[in-house]
Amino acid sequence: MKNCSISMKISAAIITLATTFATPSYAEAYPEHAVEFIVPWSPGGGSDTLMRLIANNAEPFLGVKMPIINMPGAGGTVGLRETSRRDADGYTISQIHEGLLVATETGITDIAWDDFEPVALMTSSPQYLVIGINENYSNFEEFVSFAKSHPGKITMGVTLAGVPHLHAAMIEQAFGLQFKYVGYEGTGQRVRALVGGNLDAAIGDVSSSKQFVDNGDLIFLAVGSLERMDETPDVPTLTELGQNLELNVTRGIVVPKGTPIDVRKTLEVAFEKLSKDPDYIKQTNNAGANVGFRGQEEYKTYLRTLQKTVTSLSAVLAP
Repeated sequence: MKNCSISMKISAAIITLATTFATPSYAEAYPEHAVEFIVPWSPGGGSDTLMRLIANNAEPFLGVKMPIINMPGAGGTVGLRETSRRDADGYTISQIHEGLLVATETGITDIAWDDFEPVALMTSSPQYLVIGINENYSNFEEFVSFAKSHPGKITMGVTLAGVPHLHAAMIEQAFGLQFKYVGYEGTGQRVRALVGGNLDAAIGDVSSSKQFVDNGDLIFLAVGSLERMDETPDVPTLTELGQNLELNVTRGIVVPKGTPIDVRKTLEVAFEKLSKDPDYIKQTNNAGANVGFRGQEEYKTYLRTLQKTVTSLSAVLAP
């Protein structure tokens, strides 16, 4: 009887081991069907365009389709709130950028970036400090000197309580300046006002401003990238100018809180492979952005650091 009992225990152990190795883990099975991509912005905008490029190119690296679902409204928070309510199973992803952190800190929304699991930062659109042609300054050093000696005189075009406002306030804080803010809904409006002489300076980007710089109507004083941009090799970075500032509109992928780490890793690996695909890179560049992949931990570090900056400026940014 004793030998029989031992034999039964051995058999049970063998069956358990066989079942363990024969049954794939959740991560090995994931994804089994399409992953829905909730884009919390309207079709045709910058975020929608760049996220569609991700969705359209992701299948060879993830193995399933990634249909886009646009859910605009309330500064992107309608779609993000819906995402937060979805099952944390990896079959719903969404997108955030710096605007969410500003909206959170200024009380526009109670949704925060850490209500989600950041998976991968995918694109970066470096922002520039742009000025009109004038007699008071023609480079960054002269701009800072004039601004310090004339507090509140320089009119700065931004989207009030938006990312451009954040970026201008970061420059103010870092260099000890004071601007007079003028609000515009979009970058195009700000740049046109700058060209028309209705502003002294603005926050812009290559796609909206470079043609006017090339024509001699505007000047790029500085760029918020870590290194000089290929499109504007003569424009210094703010780091070169004395302050380690990143002025970017970055767009990253998030999933509902509690999504398993193995699932997040599968998504992260797929997006990293996508970020190295030449066709995807070319399409993103043609859309006016750069591919700037950062994985889960690096992306979280970026968001934590940015949150501290936004918090320190919340009183300035409040609508």
